[in-house]
Amino acid sequence: MRDIDIESLNKAIDNFGRLKILVIGDIMLDQFIWGKVCRISPEAPVPVVEVERETTMLGGAANVINNLVSLGGKGFLCGVVGDDSNGREIFSKLKSLDVDINGIIIEQDRPTSVKTRIIAHAQQVVRYDREKKLLLKPKTINRILDFIYGKKEELSGIIVSDYGKGVVSRRLMDRLKGVALECNIPMAVDPNAKNFSLYKGATIITPNHAQAGEIAGLEVLTEGDLIKVGEKLLNNKRFKALLITRGKDGMTLFDGEGSIVHIKSVARKVYDVTGAGDTVIATLMLGISSGLDIKSAAFLSNLAAGIVVGEVGTSTVQIDHLKRLIVDNL
Repeated sequence: MRDIDIESLNKAIDNFGRLKILVIGDIMLDQFIWGKVCRISPEAPVPVVEVERETTMLGGAANVINNLVSLGGKGFLCGVVGDDSNGREIFSKLKSLDVDINGIIIEQDRPTSVKTRIIAHAQQVVRYDREKKLLLKPKTINRILDFIYGKKEELSGIIVSDYGKGVVSRRLMDRLKGVALECNIPMAVDPNAKNFSLYKGATIITPNHAQAGEIAGLEVLTEGDLIKVGEKLLNNKRFKALLITRGKDGMTLFDGEGSIVHIKSVARKVYDVTGAGDTVIATLMLGISSGLDIKSAAFLSNLAAGIVVGEVGTSTVQIDHLKRLIVDNL
C-alpha cells in the first residue's frame, strides 16, 4: 500500500508501551484438548480422539488484553467471571501479565464462560461451550463503572469486546461513550449482531463478514455483496469507520467518507481463525491511539491477524514478528 510508510508504522509500534487501553466485555477461558484420531467409534459414526494433552488460554475480552500486552501495551480489563476454578485460572493468567484485575467482578450465580475445542491433527473436531448468558446485575454494572471513572484520566482508548454473553448493555455503552467523549479518546467495538443499536458513537466497529451480513440483513456471497453491506451499515451514521474482517481474504475498510480499501491477507496458510478478531481489534486500537490514521492502523492489524491465523489455537503477536512483516509487505 503505497501511502503507508515503514517509518510511521514502526514509530507507532514503539509508542505502544506508553498507552493504556480499557478493554471491557465478555471474559472467557479457552480450553484446548489435543489428540489424534485413529478410528471411528463403533457406537456412532464419529471419530474417536485419543487425548494427548490439554491447554488453556485467555479468551474473549481477556484475549484482547492478552494481545495488547503481547504488543507492549498496557491496559485495564473489565467484565465478570464466576466463583469457580475457571475464574480463578483467568485471574492467575492475568496476574502473570501484570494486568489490573480490579475491574473484574465475581458473580456468584454465573459460571465462568469456557469454550472447549477438541483438536486432532491440527484440525478442530468439535467445540462445546459452558456458560450462562445473563445480563449483569445493576450492582455489578455500578462497580465496573466506578472502576472505569477512577481510571479514565489514564486511558488512551476503549475496546468493547461483545460476544453477546450479557456484559454489554445500553446503560454500560452510554456511560462508555460518555467517557470516550469527555476524554477525547477513540472507542472500537468488536460487535455482536443483536446489540448493533448500542454502538452508535463508536470510532470504528470490526465485524467479520458473516456478522456484518447479519446486521445488514444481507447475505455476503460476493465482493459486491460485501460493498453493499458496508455501505448500508455506514449509511446509518452510527460510527466513523467500519472494518470487516474476511478470514483468508483479508479485510475491507470503509472509512465513512466514501473510501473503500481492500487489504489482502498476508497469511501463508489459514489453520485456525480462533482469536483472530481479538488480535485485530487490539492492534487496531493501539495503532489509532498511537496516532496512525485508520487505514494505516487497519493495515497493521491485518499483518497481526495473518500471524495468528497461521497457528492452531488462540495465540498472540510479538512486536519483532510484526516489524518483520512490515518490511516484508511494504
